[in-house]
Amino acid sequence: MIRFFASIATVWIVGCACCCAQPTYATKEPVNAGYNVLFIMVDDLRPQLGCYGDTLVKTPHIDELAKRGTVFNRAYCQMALCNPSRASLLTGLRPEETGVFDLTTHFRDRVPDAITLPQLFKNNGWFSQGLYKIFHLIPSDPRAFGNMDDPLSWSKPLWLPTRSVYGPNGEAIRQQKLAEMKEKGEQMDYSNIPRGFATEAPEMADSLLADGQTAEQAIKTLTELQDQRFFLAVGFYKPHLPFIAPKKYWDMYTSEELVLPRNRYAPAGAPEFALTKYADLRVYEDYKHVRYQDDLPLDQQRELLHGYLACISYIDGQVGKILAALDSLELRDRTIVVLVGDHGYQVGEHNMWATKHTNYETSVRAPLIVAKPGQRAQGRVSEALVEFVDVYPTLADLCHLDAPKGLTGQSFATLLDNPKARWSKIVARSQYPKNADGKRLMGRSIRTERYRLVEWQPKSGKESVWELYDHLKDPEENRNVAEVPEYQDTLRTLTKLLQDNWEQRALHD
Repeated sequence: MIRFFASIATVWIVGCACCCAQPTYATKEPVNAGYNVLFIMVDDLRPQLGCYGDTLVKTPHIDELAKRGTVFNRAYCQMALCNPSRASLLTGLRPEETGVFDLTTHFRDRVPDAITLPQLFKNNGWFSQGLYKIFHLIPSDPRAFGNMDDPLSWSKPLWLPTRSVYGPNGEAIRQQKLAEMKEKGEQMDYSNIPRGFATEAPEMADSLLADGQTAEQAIKTLTELQDQRFFLAVGFYKPHLPFIAPKKYWDMYTSEELVLPRNRYAPAGAPEFALTKYADLRVYEDYKHVRYQDDLPLDQQRELLHGYLACISYIDGQVGKILAALDSLELRDRTIVVLVGDHGYQVGEHNMWATKHTNYETSVRAPLIVAKPGQRAQGRVSEALVEFVDVYPTLADLCHLDAPKGLTGQSFATLLDNPKARWSKIVARSQYPKNADGKRLMGRSIRTERYRLVEWQPKSGKESVWELYDHLKDPEENRNVAEVPEYQDTLRTLTKLLQDNWEQRALHD
């Protein structure tokens, strides 16, 4: 197992931030002055962008970024959940190496000496600054609990907005619940976070919500850092639930033009436990009445899709403001820009609404756009299979930094200048743990040029359950063909490929 442990274990206390002494690291001068890095991470953003071929969504600013960079059409996260995905991307290690499979485990508890991506830049002379949700946190109460921030990654403490992710009505409900909990002496944890409404279209300025305030802070930070090398990580929370965006973004879409997914049904032959339904949705006030076994009424389906699109356009507007500031400060020619979603998302596909939590293409495929100064192949689309663990070594490569030994990804820097350059990766790996009949299963998935194979592997070592999808004939993954006779040779070949590309590791509970 790849490890980043010193011979003497370090003690890590989550949340110690600036008050604790931090270990010092030897720094070195990079080969050249090095690029700045503007790293934009967007929560729950699937590849529903104009530059990915979507004709309904309105994302002009992200599309402009794509015109001067490379769109990676087949980029895959390592696990479709915020904390594991972000910990993996930012350490360059897979979930089985970070030990992070849930929302509450901090990667430092398992790999205390890991050097994160922003930490690598900080250690080599860049000013490293994080804004809002980079590592995992709960935006409605980021200072209270659920904050997986990593103080070692930043030159100054993580900045957090003071504005809400809710609209006025939803925030009022949330504050009322907080007051009631305080009066009753109830302690807040992940099981009882006070929520407001899942959808709202308030008449308000962008900056009166948390993400708009974050964009303003990003512009301010760029101005302050323009004369030095920087790694600026900007994390946006939308289009994560709740789907709250200023009304002008809702007004960009009409109910009549919304197109619901065609495959609002479970894949034929798929195990029931492989899917999820309303895991994230039913905690909100306006959807608490929904029973897991029920289908959502069509008007609510349209409302959710409408809200998701509005939030994407809201974030696109904030990205546009930051990119405009980058240009006005004359930083474009010195700054690599990365825009990435932390995982995919379902908005109706397979009748899964406003959720991720699966190994399906809709959960693990996410947008990745990289633009570097002087890029020769601008505005091109790469069809290469890339993984989020590849982002870390790529940025280190582009900035002439020595990445830590043991990273499991590989640099795709050559694809930026030639999207058709030779690329050795033939498999993208993802995973997700599930519970079925009281048993803990780890779903291990590989995506190849044509197929997706998922193995559901019981911890006890009993017989696995398989899913196989043929993307040439079934790009929406609507039919599991693992037991179809004509696919048995393919299943055997892919099973060996999965096993060859997946080191056996203990399942972390």
